Amino acid sequence: MGLADLHMHTIYSYDGTATVPAVLKRAHHVGLDVIAITDHDEIRGALLAEQMAPKYGLEVIPGIEISTLEGDLLALGVHTLIPAGLPLVETLLRIGEQGGYAIAPHPMASGMGMKSLSFYSVRQAARHAEAGQVLLGIETYNATAIDRESRMFAEVLAHRTGLARTASSDAHSLEAIGLGATEFPGSTAADFRRALVEGTTLPRHQPAWSFAHVATNWVWSYLLSVPARLVPTMQS
Repeated sequence: MGLADLHMHTIYSYDGTATVPAVLKRAHHVGLDVIAITDHDEIRGALLAEQMAPKYGLEVIPGIEISTLEGDLLALGVHTLIPAGLPLVETLLRIGEQGGYAIAPHPMASGMGMKSLSFYSVRQAARHAEAGQVLLGIETYNATAIDRESRMFAEVLAHRTGLARTASSDAHSLEAIGLGATEFPGSTAADFRRALVEGTTLPRHQPAWSFAHVATNWVWSYLLSVPARLVPTMQS
């Protein structure tokens, strides 16, 4: 069985705190096989990570956390930036044009500035003839989301739509990587995508962090990351 964490951020995100090499090193250390870099409306860090991944014994799926008109969406397997601010269905169609696929992250979650998709938006997209072929999964466990009640609603939504269940860290710091992850048959990115289609993914997670732990870890990590953020591609 493979283990994937498909939602994490680097210093290419406005709120990320870790360099790409540091993320890859940490992901390998915690036993992940496949990861996705999903910076906010940004793809440079993901493309850099894809190039560097073999050195760290990982497979990287290039991705973006896109700010759609209706809420955040994880685009995976894309290599060109997709504009923010488009309707969810149109965003999904553009992801599909690149041969990519998507996961709905922290649906219905609120707090800490989260922009989450609603129950209605996800359900309508899943029912759309074309967009529904691109939206393959739903994040039923987000390790660093403060709104814990939303996890229960995400499970209900997964059942209603038939979308595959996933868990991710949504890591904005190194220590959070792997706190939430998805188990799947196989070990490669292709195996992971197949598991999403077949609905054979299994959410896995470590003990949840408290709000205070999440907040203090991010603040401290962000302060330490300031020098690296000035020249992100130069850091190792």
